[in-house]
Amino acid sequence: MHWLFLLMALASMVMAMRTTSMGLMVALMLVSLALFVAWIVGWYGRRVGDSSRDQSVMIDPTELRRLREVAEARRNATVSSSEPPPAA
Repeated sequence: MHWLFLLMALASMVMAMRTTSMGLMVALMLVSLALFVAWIVGWYGRRVGDSSRDQSVMIDPTELRRLREVAEARRNATVSSSEPPPAA
């Protein structure tokens, strides 16, 4: 879809070069610029969207469970080491 922006931008550029009216030429050049920017944004979005990964599958559930167990063990070790020693 973003390639249509490029084609329309080129068409408006050609029309701007062929016109004899200064006002129409300026308007067509601005339209062409806007369409070029839209094409670049669409192209970049498509390129980044194709290369990005699904974030929900980055950490596998078993790995997440293991990380939670390690964090809980560290938390328990910190809590038990911060308690005062029993009085004798």
